[in-house]
Amino acid sequence: MIQKAKSLPADQVFLDLEDAVAADAKAAARTRVAAALAEPGWAGQLRGVRVNDWTTPWTHADIIEVVAAAGASLDIVVLPKVTDAAHVRALDLLLTQLELTHGLPVGRIGIEAQIENAAGLTHVNEIAAAPRVQALVLGPADMMASLNMRTLVVGEQPEGYDVGDAYHHVLMTILVAARTHGINAVDGPYLKVRDTDAFRRIAGRVAALGYDGKWVLHPDQIAAGNEVFSPRQDDYDHAELILEAYEWHTSQAGGARGAVMLGDEMIDEASRKMALVIAGKGRAAGMARTVAPFQPR
Repeated sequence: MIQKAKSLPADQVFLDLEDAVAADAKAAARTRVAAALAEPGWAGQLRGVRVNDWTTPWTHADIIEVVAAAGASLDIVVLPKVTDAAHVRALDLLLTQLELTHGLPVGRIGIEAQIENAAGLTHVNEIAAAPRVQALVLGPADMMASLNMRTLVVGEQPEGYDVGDAYHHVLMTILVAARTHGINAVDGPYLKVRDTDAFRRIAGRVAALGYDGKWVLHPDQIAAGNEVFSPRQDDYDHAELILEAYEWHTSQAGGARGAVMLGDEMIDEASRKMALVIAGKGRAAGMARTVAPFQPR
């Protein structure tokens, strides 16, 4: 699995030391993960490790061994079950000591904080503002258990909840905190790995809200995820057209106007900001426009 992961078209690959590893296998997995992250052959993905959370006896050893062996190759530490910003600050201090010890650039290794229970959601703004945090990640299964949701299917609506979205408050609370502090918001996994249609539907829901991505558990989910989190071609083309038209109309040559018509649509500064979001996502996905550039009349 590790060898295959090196060539997959995912933006990030993290190797797991937490829920995927039984207690008796933690030490051996730690050594194996550290060696794998330092190996050559990765295809440019961000490389990360999910360590055990601070309530366990394994966290400090996870960090020490992995950073000592693979710190120069490590981009991200995923910290699970974060309930308070103090969890992140403790990890930041330990990472700083290890970076100084091993001659690594201080602060280069980022942290992704998993929000997985009611306490974490309550303190999400302070967590988002903590040192090194680059993303907030929803841990859906643990969150559902924490809230006593009456379902066994991660990501699907609880039976009996027939109006609205049972996860909307959780998703939006995490998203607003992430945007407030200029970091990414990422949805957690969908566990029915063979049901790509369901994955696409659930990923589409969070992509529509503005999430930056979603975890995948199986290579079959990657293509669907990359598609869902990229703009539709028509939207990307139109966003680029809005940016070009607005730039020209606000210039002296275009009349220095702040609100103008583009076809039958009024565009202004707010339109430009919205277009920047869609165009940015399209450019990041390597999309090419299929319509001609804006031509002033």
